[in-house]
Amino acid sequence: MITFENKLNHIMIVPITTENIKDGVPIFLKSYNQPPWNYNWTFEKAEKYLLEYLGCKQFIGFILYDQDQAAGLILAHKKTWWTNQQLMIDEFFITPEKQRMGYGKKLLGFCEQYAAENQIESIVLMTNKYMPSYDFYDNIGYITTEQYVFMFKQN
Repeated sequence: MITFENKLNHIMIVPITTENIKDGVPIFLKSYNQPPWNYNWTFEKAEKYLLEYLGCKQFIGFILYDQDQAAGLILAHKKTWWTNQQLMIDEFFITPEKQRMGYGKKLLGFCEQYAAENQIESIVLMTNKYMPSYDFYDNIGYITTEQYVFMFKQN
């Protein structure tokens, strides 16, 4: 269990637990049920989706609070790779009204600090290259790997 918190002015970043994961559901809905994503998540499905991450044995997640209001989450898992340990970011979202204000950089920076302190040598994530999130990651030093593609098959 991770037992640290980081207070930066009025911001607090804490590990995600079964007690606070539900604070992320409204943020998830605001982030994904409007442009540019335009999904149609219900509260119940979003809650179930986020809770499923806690069942992962190697789960690592953080929630950012701004003046005691949840403003962003990172849900990830640690993965053993042949070269090193990796942190695979599965979900990362900031409530729309706090985007472009540095909250995403603070939360991701905190995650990067956690990785460095825990001998996790790389952070891996997936995003849509046609969405604003691609430019966010590109501008803070994440690189695109040309040799990998994302594939799926609809049943």
